[in-house]
Amino acid sequence: MIKESDVLEKVTIKFSGDSGDGIQLVGNEFTKLSAILGNDLETFPDFPAEIRAPAGTTAGISGFQIQLGSTEINDPGEEIDVLVAFSPAALKVNVSSLKKNGILIVNEHNFNQKGLKVAGYDENPLLGDALKSFQLFSLDITELNKKALAELDLKPRAKDRSKNFYVLGILLWLYNRDLAKAIKLIREKFNHQEDKIKPNLLSLKAGYAYAEASELLNSNYEIPPAPLAKGTYRHISGNEALALGILTHFFKSKMRTVYASYPITPASDILNHLKKYEPYGIVSMQSEDEMSAVGIALGASYAGGMGITASSGPGITLKLETINLAVMMELPLVVINVQRAGPSTGMPTKTEQADLLQSLFGRHGESHLPVIAASTPSDSFYVIIKATELAMKYMTPVMVLTDGYLANGSEPWKIPDLNSIKTGKRNADIDPKTYAPYLRDPETLARPWAVPGMKDLQHRIGGLEKDQITGNVNYSGENHEEMSKIRKAKIARIQQEIPPITIEGDSKSDLLVIGWGSTYGVIRQSVIELADEGIGVAQVHLKFLNPFPEDLANVLARYKKVVVAEINFGQLAFLLKANFLKEITSHYELKGKPLNIKRLKNKLKQVNHS
Repeated sequence: MIKESDVLEKVTIKFSGDSGDGIQLVGNEFTKLSAILGNDLETFPDFPAEIRAPAGTTAGISGFQIQLGSTEINDPGEEIDVLVAFSPAALKVNVSSLKKNGILIVNEHNFNQKGLKVAGYDENPLLGDALKSFQLFSLDITELNKKALAELDLKPRAKDRSKNFYVLGILLWLYNRDLAKAIKLIREKFNHQEDKIKPNLLSLKAGYAYAEASELLNSNYEIPPAPLAKGTYRHISGNEALALGILTHFFKSKMRTVYASYPITPASDILNHLKKYEPYGIVSMQSEDEMSAVGIALGASYAGGMGITASSGPGITLKLETINLAVMMELPLVVINVQRAGPSTGMPTKTEQADLLQSLFGRHGESHLPVIAASTPSDSFYVIIKATELAMKYMTPVMVLTDGYLANGSEPWKIPDLNSIKTGKRNADIDPKTYAPYLRDPETLARPWAVPGMKDLQHRIGGLEKDQITGNVNYSGENHEEMSKIRKAKIARIQQEIPPITIEGDSKSDLLVIGWGSTYGVIRQSVIELADEGIGVAQVHLKFLNPFPEDLANVLARYKKVVVAEINFGQLAFLLKANFLKEITSHYELKGKPLNIKRLKNKLKQVNHS
């Protein structure tokens, strides 16, 4: 019987080990089970940049962090309550984040002379007082797991692969997770692959039984379900949400939809998810390079479909010429930028928000397009649907910004009523008698979407400047200036699509903190914690970054002090200063991780008292 004192409101757990230790797999299984049990949660998978770094080194450490609870969870946690370290390097990388008196589970099997030396330890930290401030459980997980699989005729290396599920069993007991549900999830995960199901289930059950019978762990804990709004939930990552959003557009709009991309971290998973749905008619394809991917997408739109492409880092740079062509041709196109740390190849598995200025200004000429950003993993679903709607309504490419944290992180998602979701459609009712290729819609300034093959709707297409009405090539300076003004004004018209700004936190405070993209959860949690300390802070999170919401100027004018928090050197802060001539304090970090709540709170306190 779980005592009342053993009930926890929330907990942060981190699994960590070499890339071959199955860290992401076991983290995802624990996440799925916690979502099924009704906990609110946020995750942060953290991959090494190297495909296969030398075993045992700190450079090759893979991590999976999850914060779950019976209350609102906005971030994956900072201080860790439980650290599972499969190797000395995993311990070295993460031990500084473990709370005092936190639970530390290590696989002592790897704390040998070689493992310690490769990780950079002069002495074994499991001996002596180095870890005395933690609840240390030093287990030979490798040997315990081999004993659990003694009945199976498997080579030692094959048996070792399931040791992550032995640890998962320990964690299931520790946090009173439903073993039967976990077994069902594993069977679903491996889908009748008995060579994987059997050893993993034996390891899981053995780990659970060991924790239950062992005197090392003398208590377990209950984390009740969170009071989420009624509905059907599933856990979802940002990349999966993008894929499902694209799929929803396809089914709702009944338009030919083509997704083309080239593999690149961390955008690749969007294609992987979409491939599952090809039997339903959506077209998803891997091209030979980034330029061909965006060319295929733009070609699909030229042919009357909806073209979508995605990339990260240098891949977006390679697409810019064709994106600019879409601006000039005034054709719909959606470009997803899953941002990562740069410049160049940079840190491909680490998160960053440093592509905002590139999205707005990274093309030659007066090249204007809308830019919108997802704020949470599940928000990516709604953002991509809005992007396709805007692209078709305003005949323009649209840039969608997410990042590595959103792409790989996950949270519970209330599955929406699809009848309530609006998607764009191509207007095929064009009267040939009044048709002109660049005759504008008075509301949107969009030109007609005349698809090749439509009778009497022939027009010239390409990257050369067009005449304002006929679409013929026109090199007149006066015509070029006017067409440039129209293309810019068309994007400005999108302001009419943007809802009024929502202010969270203490709207009557003198201090406002602004963010965009994946910083939402960290900023919200900081504002909540400051309120508990008696410090009121208002919060605004911008989804539309070009154009800005129409009421942004009025909102900024209401606050004496404004802090912009972002994972770059102040790009949004720069834009707000330039556009609104408002004094802005910039708070930034560029560490390849989400913003740090403690540092953000300290900055807000400092500005509040200044």
